[in-house]
Amino acid sequence: MADLSQLLQETMRRRRLNAQALADRTGIRTPRIRAFAEDGAHGPVQPTEQELAELAAALKLPLPTVLAAARAPIGAPA
Repeated sequence: MADLSQLLQETMRRRRLNAQALADRTGIRTPRIRAFAEDGAHGPVQPTEQELAELAAALKLPLPTVLAAARAPIGAPA
C-alpha cells in the first residue's frame, strides 16, 4: 500500500491536476495539499478525516484507499 504522498502524487499526475487545481476542487488550502503530497500524513502538517474525505472525492478515489494510505508508513511499498 502506498503512503498518502505517493497516492496523491500519482493520482494528481494521472488526472493532470496541480495543488492549486485540487485546492479549488476541495476548499483545502494549497499549502496544505502541497504538504500532504510531499510529506504524506505523517509530516508536520497532518490531514484531518474531513480533508481526507474531500481529497478522495475530488480525486475520485475510494475513501478506504485514501484512509489506508494515510495510515501507511512513509515509503511503504505499493
